[in-house]
This record gives sequence, structure tokens and C-alpha cells, in this order.
Amino acid sequence: MTIRFDDRVVIVTGAGGGLGRAHALEFARRGAKVVVNDLGGAVDGTGGSSEAAQNVVAEITSAGGTAIANGASVTDDAGVAHLVAQTLDAFGRIDILIANAGILRDKSFGKMELKDFSAVLDVHVMGTVKPAKAVWQHMRDRQFGRIVVTTSSTGLYGNFGQANYGAAKLALVGLMHTLKLEGAKDNIRINAICPVAATRMTENIIPSQMLETLKPEYVTPGVVFLASDDAPTGVILTAGAGVFSAAQTVETSGINLGHEATADNVAENWSRISDFTGAKHYVNGGEQTAKIFERLQGKP
Repeated sequence: MTIRFDDRVVIVTGAGGGLGRAHALEFARRGAKVVVNDLGGAVDGTGGSSEAAQNVVAEITSAGGTAIANGASVTDDAGVAHLVAQTLDAFGRIDILIANAGILRDKSFGKMELKDFSAVLDVHVMGTVKPAKAVWQHMRDRQFGRIVVTTSSTGLYGNFGQANYGAAKLALVGLMHTLKLEGAKDNIRINAICPVAATRMTENIIPSQMLETLKPEYVTPGVVFLASDDAPTGVILTAGAGVFSAAQTVETSGINLGHEATADNVAENWSRISDFTGAKHYVNGGEQTAKIFERLQGKP
């Protein structure tokens, strides 16, 4: 089976380089019309230039593909509105959103200024929410939509010096879990890619000898699959160097200590409470609530 995107229109944010560029090129190669969005700023989000996006468009068109450039900031309401309007004017539809744009402002939490925390949350969280919101009704009307958000191992597991980035990236998982429920009836599927790749955002983190192994294009197959017609929904797919795996939030079975439980009871039973043998993944929050009532009824 060959996944194709003929007649599909894809918006890729942060597509002027790194992961976004790799995604844009591959979608175009598989027949999609691509909107290459990139503010063209520095890694920390400052500055801006349309040159990076235009260069990717040139790569796509020179290979026989179809693409246009957009230089809007994904955090700017007017810019996002223009991104959507420009896409609809050019191609008449929006099928897929790849929310890839991001910045880094790394520092240990004690030394981090709140403005740097807010800036990272704004780009990663609201810079995903705003484009997703802007295309949501269009996707509902067409009864088709695919959205891929970009999370990170820092969000899932933590990383020193990246409290702002980790908070933002895990927030996107929470967004995904709700949108997968709300979009289901309208054939809107939303998934998360968790990449490990050598880009300008990670060049100071990843050892130089690993750069060739961790090319951005080795992540892209996972993104393409998550945006395909037969994609799952509500999945976290980790990808790097051609290695792919799925991640989940799971919860232990737990025990019922009763309404008279104290902190001492919790401490005494901690080994049972934290035993992940047979841990479960829940599709929605109500399933966790149901589990609590099952424990109250004495069910295992």
C-alpha cells in the first residue's frame, strides 16, 4: 500500500527548516498541495524572515510539486486568520494541519525568567491551538480532518533545563486527548508525534556524532502515517532514526482505603498503590472515574 495525498491540502507550521521542512517535502512528494508556514525567526523566536519558507517552496516546485509560502506567526490571531484565508484562496480546502512550529528558551527553573516561560508556552501551546481552532469548523463542514501536534520526550518524561518546554509539550497531549473525542463524529483525527531529531533546536543538545543518524526526515514517515486517511486517533507516536514506538499514559489498579483514609494509610500501602502490574490506559477521563467507583464496590 502506498499512502497518497492527491487533492489533499496540508498546512505545515514551522516548515522553513528541520522537521517541518522534511514533512512538507514528503507530503508534496506524495501528491499534496502544501502550505509552508514559517515566521523565519531565531531558535528563541525572535526576528523573522520569509526566506526560509520561500526556499522550501522552491524545493517543492522545482521537484514538480505544488506549494505556497506563508510567513505568519502562529501566535498572532490576524496572522493565523490570513494563513487560513490564503490557503482557501489558493486551494479551496484544508485537509491536514501539521502543528510543528516551536522555539526554545532553555534554562534551569531557578534561573528562568517568567517571560521566557510564557513565550515558550505561547508558541507551542497557543501556536497549536490557534491554527487548529482556525481550521476546525472547515474540517467539520467537510467531514474530514487530520491534525498532528508535536510533543516531546521532555513533556512525557522531563529534561533538565526545559521546564517551560516540557510543560508546553505535555499540554499538547492533553489537547489531543480531548480533540480526539470531540472530532470523532466528524472524521477529524488528531495524533501526536514525539520526535528525536537533529535540528537547529537540538544541535546543542545532541552529540555531533549522532547528527547524521538523527536526520529530521527519519521522523517524517510517522507524521505522514498519522495524517493519512487510515490514521488512528489519540496516539502518541515516538520517532527517531527510523525507530518508531507508541507511548501512553497508564494508571495502576489502585486500592480502596475508604473515606477514613489518612496520609499514614497511603504511606503504608504505597507499594500496592504504585504497583504498575496490569496498569491500564484510559481513553477518556470518565473511565478513571468509573474505576474509582469499581474500587468502592470491591471490584478488582
